[in-house]
Amino acid sequence: MKNLRLVTVIALLAVALGSCGTVERYEQFTMTFFITSTGTGKGADFGGLEGADQHCQALASKVGAGHRVWRAYLSNSLSPGSPTVHARDRIGNGPWQNLKGEVIANNLAELHGKNNLNRQTALNEKGQMVNGRGDQPNEHDILTGSRPDGTAMPGDPAKTTCGNWTLSGAGSAIVGHHDRMGLRDDEPSRSWNSSHPSRGCSLENLRASGGAGLIYCFAAN
Repeated sequence: MKNLRLVTVIALLAVALGSCGTVERYEQFTMTFFITSTGTGKGADFGGLEGADQHCQALASKVGAGHRVWRAYLSNSLSPGSPTVHARDRIGNGPWQNLKGEVIANNLAELHGKNNLNRQTALNEKGQMVNGRGDQPNEHDILTGSRPDGTAMPGDPAKTTCGNWTLSGAGSAIVGHHDRMGLRDDEPSRSWNSSHPSRGCSLENLRASGGAGLIYCFAAN
């Protein structure tokens, strides 16, 4: 009788653990948006858009979401040999949701209008909150190189996109605030994708203004 009870308990535990695993896999399978949990260690230098996409893809693969095509939410500014690329044109049509299933936006218009992207919902690929204003260290500066509507910022790429994401020293890039907070209570401070230029392109420079070389990643499919 004792052996039968033990077998029953083990069986019930197996079912419970199996269910938890299924839930976790389901969340990972449906995740279509995240902030990178780490940069590449080279500041804003990703080796261009292709390298940034690979960074998103690699992090997604580590948590079981590599079946999707991941794209970095980054724009390229016009320069000799490099056409203008708009971040909004790279990420598909939505909807996008975090690992917990919380919808960030249903489509491009909503993403660049009244979306649900904030400190509580803009999670990394592990489902963790990203440090914001008031945390140590503050990491709310997310690289985008974009205007509020998701289009490329005009001007010198060295000053808008850290040389189209190839510089790790002098220069700057437009960043957004994932926590929707800044020094003032105004639109730039609340902007998730177009708040202000960074102080430079190196990791040290990015950290100085509240960043860590992090980017937004969206599933394009």
